[in-house]
Amino acid sequence: MGATIRTLGLFVFMFGLFIAVGWLVGSFFIGNWVVGTIVFLVLAGLINLISYFYSGKIVLWSYKVRIVNEVESPRLYRMVRHISSMNGLPMPKIGIVPTSTPNAFATGRNPKNAVVCATEGIMRMLDDDELLGVLAHEMAHVKNRDILVMSVAATIAGAISFASRFAFYGVLFGGGRRNEGGLIIALVVMITAPIAAMIVQLAISRSREYKADYEGAKLIGKPLYLASALEKLETANKRNPLKFGNPASSSLWIVNPFSAKGLATMFTTHPPMAERVKRLRQMANKMGQY
Repeated sequence: MGATIRTLGLFVFMFGLFIAVGWLVGSFFIGNWVVGTIVFLVLAGLINLISYFYSGKIVLWSYKVRIVNEVESPRLYRMVRHISSMNGLPMPKIGIVPTSTPNAFATGRNPKNAVVCATEGIMRMLDDDELLGVLAHEMAHVKNRDILVMSVAATIAGAISFASRFAFYGVLFGGGRRNEGGLIIALVVMITAPIAAMIVQLAISRSREYKADYEGAKLIGKPLYLASALEKLETANKRNPLKFGNPASSSLWIVNPFSAKGLATMFTTHPPMAERVKRLRQMANKMGQY
């Protein structure tokens, strides 16, 4: 419940930021901030619709996912079916990503259209207990419709960035009501609004990861399964990062599959691994598991 409330609060903040940018655009170029806000809300809505229906297919294509049946991948299929029945969810499609980088993700706009994907590397690296913990985490994302939540967050953040650039360059090159005060406001908004939107988007992503860790571990009753898997995956992905795909979709994976160095580590979509493992171990201790 706490994670849900925090997520809703962050979305409210993002919408407020979006309205502020719409006010700026409407005030400078249309003369009516209400119209400006409505225009960008409609634009965001259209982008959201496209993302809602097609983002899953785009992700599967970008990661070269091969949909398999039970005969082709009996181990993976058996585990996902077991977790689905425990959650009361329909059986999702199963996909294999052709890479030695050990990782997993889920996609799809709702449980009926979900696809749970695992890489060839994770199938070789993890034992059955650890793989069960990972798949329970991914099915928690499916149950909570986190893929949809993150798609909407990314769309709003992108719309804020677009509107901010539009306002800035319009004022800079003489569009609308150009004056010194307006230029300063546009410059401040251009710099701060996209950064704020990105930080909020990352906060939403990290909150959903913590929640999926908790719910997945609680479902199977073995938090240490997932803790062990996460430690192995973190080390392995740093040594062998993914060589293809889109870093913009890194939030889908259970651990970040792309290399990040320096300041980039401050803007990752995943919570610190040490904190994730710590929470899972504390959860295990409360359940009497050591």
